[in-house]
Amino acid sequence: MEIAFCRIDDRLIHGQVATVWSKVTGCNRIMCCSDEVAKDELRKKLLLRVVPPGLKGYVVPVDKAVEAYKNPKYDSFKTLFLFTNPTDVLRAVKGGIPFKSVNLGGKCFKDGDTMVSQAVALNAEDVKAIKELVDMGIEVEIRKLVNDTKIDAMEAIKAKGLA
Repeated sequence: MEIAFCRIDDRLIHGQVATVWSKVTGCNRIMCCSDEVAKDELRKKLLLRVVPPGLKGYVVPVDKAVEAYKNPKYDSFKTLFLFTNPTDVLRAVKGGIPFKSVNLGGKCFKDGDTMVSQAVALNAEDVKAIKELVDMGIEVEIRKLVNDTKIDAMEAIKAKGLA
């Protein structure tokens, strides 16, 4: 399986992903990787309905995404991986998916979070996972839209006093 792109966006598939990121990355598959979302039949159905025409979509637990990545049966897949949080990306990397770069595109604010960009709110667990990804040599960049300038996630985290 070829990695077309890896993005963290808690909305998973939405307008920007469906109309822009999927085209720019040249993917032929979109894989939403989330244990929580994979159990939610309604959300799963809604996500699969907004997969762009000509692409195939999946909503799977993180472990199943890792299994699929390792399975030679899926070698023809050029996959856009979508995650809801950095911790799940870290799990996927530790499971064997060799992401070189991770785009942090959108994560909604919840109590206890700190806004590190206009579209990204992080909690302590998110920051810990991002630090670990960066320590593994993986680029973690913040960019909501394709044409936005990349912002180094660790720089943004440090600027907010979180690291």
